Amino acid sequence: MSKRRVKRSFFQRILGSPATQEPAAANCWNYENGQLFIDLQRAPELQISGGALRLEGGSLPLRILVVNSEDGEYRAYHNRCTHIGHRRLDPVPGTNTVQCCSLNHSTFGCHGETIDGPARRSIQSFPVEKDQEKLIISIASFSGK
Repeated sequence: MSKRRVKRSFFQRILGSPATQEPAAANCWNYENGQLFIDLQRAPELQISGGALRLEGGSLPLRILVVNSEDGEYRAYHNRCTHIGHRRLDPVPGTNTVQCCSLNHSTFGCHGETIDGPARRSIQSFPVEKDQEKLIISIASFSGK
């Protein structure tokens, strides 16, 4: 079985440029009291299987990657590789995995577990609840990994 990777050029990987973009509609999310709320009607990036959003800045205390996984589940992760901590993650097309945007290709399973590459620790995943056309992600349990 061949390993799947996010298509990135050598220079994009050296620079740590993620493939996942910030939302086109900045007002599709808000953060209050340890919970992140995403309006799916304003986030077309999450309306397709394999789609993802990179959320950071504003009142959000950490970077979050939200993915509409290949299996139809919404998942959220602390968007920080545990091997090279300042590097972001991207979903790997056709899989339920996410991968570091660096040269090392550390890859993590759908629950954040390390499955390939030099990262020795899992990434933190967060519970996601769908309530009609909204996602509610609880990041109050952030452990600082």
